[in-house]
Amino acid sequence: MKTVIVIGALGKMGQAALSGLKNHKVITAGRSGEVDHIVDITDEQSIINLYEQVGHFDAVVNTVGYCEYATFDEMSESQWMTTVTSKMMGQINLVRIGQRYIAEGGSFTLISGILNVKPIPMAIADATTSGAIDTFVKCVAYELPRGIRINAINPTVLEEAWAVYGEMMPGFQPVPSALVGKAFERSVAGFITGEVLFVDA
Repeated sequence: MKTVIVIGALGKMGQAALSGLKNHKVITAGRSGEVDHIVDITDEQSIINLYEQVGHFDAVVNTVGYCEYATFDEMSESQWMTTVTSKMMGQINLVRIGQRYIAEGGSFTLISGILNVKPIPMAIADATTSGAIDTFVKCVAYELPRGIRINAINPTVLEEAWAVYGEMMPGFQPVPSALVGKAFERSVAGFITGEVLFVDA
C-alpha cells in the first residue's frame, strides 16, 4: 500500500483516479471543498506547503489543469497564459518541487488529454498544453533522481462528464471512469515510467 496525494479529488477526473486507488492510502487535495489539504497548483508556495504538511508520501496524482477555450484568432495572450500557468507549469512545478519531497522510488502521475491527438474547435490551448505534458513526462523520466517514476494519463471524455462536454465533442465515444481509474492504478502501482497512457474508446 502506497500513500498517494490525489489533487483534484472532488472532480470527475479525480473521482476516476480514486476508483483505481482503493488499495492505497489516499490523501485528497484541491483548491476548495472537503479535502484533506487545500492547494493551488499555480502557486509554488502552495505546492511547497502541501508537501510539507503531508510529510511522507509515495505518489502524487494530479487530475486538474484549468484551460481557456476560444478560437485561435480570439485567444488572447492572457488566456494562453492562464492555460499554460495551470495545465502546463502547474503540473511541471508539482514535479519540479515534489522531487525533493517524494519518497525514494515514488511516482508522479499527470493529466493531459485526448485533444492533442484528436483536436476540436475552440480547444487550441488545451491541446497545446496537453501535448506539452505528454512530451514532458517522456523526457523528464530520464532525469528524475532516486528511482522516481513519472507518467501521464491521456483520456478521452468521461461518460460521467458527457453531459457537460458532449456537445463540444461530436463523434467522440466517452469512456467510463472505472476504465480511466485503471490507468491511474497502473501508473501508481506498476513500474513503468516516461509513458503516456491513452484511454480512448
